[in-house]
Amino acid sequence: MNESASRVFVVDDDAGICRAFARLLRSAGYQAEIFESAHSFLNGADLSSGPACVVLDLQLPDLSGLEVQRELNMSLPIIFVTGHGDIGTTVDAMKAGAADFLTKPVCDSVLLDVVERALERARVIFERRRELAEIRLRLDRLTPREREVMARVVTGRLNKQIAGELGIAEKTIKIHRARVMEKMGAQTLADLIHLADKAGIGAAESVRLLH
Repeated sequence: MNESASRVFVVDDDAGICRAFARLLRSAGYQAEIFESAHSFLNGADLSSGPACVVLDLQLPDLSGLEVQRELNMSLPIIFVTGHGDIGTTVDAMKAGAADFLTKPVCDSVLLDVVERALERARVIFERRRELAEIRLRLDRLTPREREVMARVVTGRLNKQIAGELGIAEKTIKIHRARVMEKMGAQTLADLIHLADKAGIGAAESVRLLH
C-alpha cells in the first residue's frame, strides 16, 4: 500500500499528459500535483513537508529538465520522461542522480513501478534530512563554551587535556561535558561522535577547527 504522505510532482507543458499521469498516480493512491512549467514547479512546489519525487519532462519551454535537475541539487528523486531523448542526455541525467529515464509513450505499469522505487529513495532522503535537522537543533542549544568542549571531546581528548587547552578547571570541563551529553541526547562518547559526524562536525572536522 502506498503511503498517503508520499507525493508525486508531474511537470510537463503538455496539459493532456499532466492530467493522464495525475489520474494514473491518484488511482494508485499517490498525491499528484501538476505543474506545466519549470518555474511554476520550482516556485510553487512544497519540497520539504514529506517524501516526494518528480516526474519531469526533459523539454520544457522555460527551463530544460536538466536545468531543473541542477536547481534541485539532488533534493528529491527525478524521473525524466521525454519523447526526444538521446543517449548522451540520458547519461548526463543519470550521472547527475536521476532515478530513471523513460521515453514517451510511457506504459502505466512501468511508470508506477518507477515512481514507487523513486519514493522509496525519497523516504530515505526525507528521514535523513529530518534526522539532521533534529541534530542541528540540539547543537543550537549548546553554549559557545559547550561547543568548544564538544569539538575536543569528539577527537578523544581527556577532560584534563581539554581543561589545559581552554585554561579552565577540570571539574568545570566535567560539568560542560555532562551538559553537552544531555543536550545532544547522547548516552555514550560513541553516541556523541556519531551525532557530530552526521552533522558534519566529526573528529576530522573538529581537529581542523581547533587549529
